[in-house]
Amino acid sequence: MKVAIIMGSASDWETMSPAARTLKEFGVEHEVRVISAHRTPDLAADFAKNAKENGFGVIIAAAGGAAHLGGVLASMTTLPVIGVPIKSKALGGMDSLLSIVQMPSGIPVATMAIDGAKNAALYAIHILALSDGELAAKLDEFRRQQTEKVLRTTIEY
Repeated sequence: MKVAIIMGSASDWETMSPAARTLKEFGVEHEVRVISAHRTPDLAADFAKNAKENGFGVIIAAAGGAAHLGGVLASMTTLPVIGVPIKSKALGGMDSLLSIVQMPSGIPVATMAIDGAKNAALYAIHILALSDGELAAKLDEFRRQQTEKVLRTTIEY
């Protein structure tokens, strides 16, 4: 299964590129697309309604401001949707965070930190690893390496 990284605007790519890099490092097939909940609603609906049939297992949706993209996609698919609020100039991303995290009951969107693209990719990997032993082993190794790095850390003062 592959992961979709959907952004509301091409300007979100700088923030979301760590998600694509992380998925690539784990060997997870993914696609990156710009789809706006407000400017291309028909495209958003078509993508969400056909995502499962098109081989996607998880959708990462990133948007700033009103940040409705994740919720719109989640309302039209049963695939897990992970929302990444993008930092905005006006409110520093709090508007985006609150928009994504306050989904109505019955239409969940897993919400990452503001600009939390890498964690969104790792969360998608966790989801896919539930049914992919090879990916689960890669995730275990990643976590082991993180632990080792911390244990090797020394502070000189």
